[in-house]
Amino acid sequence: MRKALIVAFALLLGVTSCDESKEKRNYLPGSTGAVNSLFVVVDNGLWNGAVGDRIRDHFAASIVGMPWDEPKFSITQIPPSVFKGTTTHARSLLLVTQDSVAQSYISPDAYAKPQRVAVVKGTTEAEMIAGLDAIAEEAIKSFRDNEMEEAQKRFKRSLSKTKVLQEKFGIDLTLPSIYAVGREEDQFVWIDRPVENGTMNLLVYTMPSNSFSQDSTFVSDIIAMRDSIGKQFIPGPDMPGKVTYMKTEQIFAPSVFPTEVGGKKAAEVRGIWEIHNYPMAGPYVTFILNDKENDRKLVLEGFVFAPQTEKRDYMFELEAVIRSVRWLDSK
Repeated sequence: MRKALIVAFALLLGVTSCDESKEKRNYLPGSTGAVNSLFVVVDNGLWNGAVGDRIRDHFAASIVGMPWDEPKFSITQIPPSVFKGTTTHARSLLLVTQDSVAQSYISPDAYAKPQRVAVVKGTTEAEMIAGLDAIAEEAIKSFRDNEMEEAQKRFKRSLSKTKVLQEKFGIDLTLPSIYAVGREEDQFVWIDRPVENGTMNLLVYTMPSNSFSQDSTFVSDIIAMRDSIGKQFIPGPDMPGKVTYMKTEQIFAPSVFPTEVGGKKAAEVRGIWEIHNYPMAGPYVTFILNDKENDRKLVLEGFVFAPQTEKRDYMFELEAVIRSVRWLDSK
């Protein structure tokens, strides 16, 4: 009888412990922080030495395809002694400490929600640097994915009511209401929103399913596609005696990466656009989706025109909109 009571008591403690753990997770404070910001918790001496250099090498590296250098994350460094209270609520946290063990891992929602915390421990500076090298790629992806989910959640506070993408392409985007349709043609839509000193722009169009069939000409075919669309649909400023339109910047080849968008294989292309016959330029990101079900390539592109303005967060928002794509019934 006594043994049965002990077992029952142990089970009750286990259930209570689980409930308390669930309660703790449910009552976490909301995370804070500007988009693409990263709090780094590390001793000042380490921050000012080789460990800090390696942190900056990974997390403040320049973003590909921007007109000038802009870091992946805006970093705020604090020593462990002040890591308490609201400083623990940052949406993206990197904790680097000297410890008796060497390990690195990522923890979700450790102090707030939604939150990602990357932890790197080492007995020596060399071990901490090795830990940073080992976890950096995974941590950057985790931070970005969390930021993107949060951005898409915020978009839903006020959504655009336009149905043009559903009607023309059979897709839906989590598109904020501040965006408006600027141009609509057969199988081409241009949507934009005003920003300081310029505009953020979203293009949606289709290409034949057999486009880009040759690996050897893939990049040149992408450039030709973009330049053709720009010449046909995206004029530049009026210039007497000159034809102006958006095209791909000629000096540097775009960077191309394999990715997945909306559950479909895709190519991600990043580079600089410019205006033919006019001194105007900016960054773009193009996603070419392999839409086999509808026998086409679907192209979703974001580009920014905002002279003398940092563009990282604008480009991030456009990517978040594009990656929210949902497929309606196949045409």
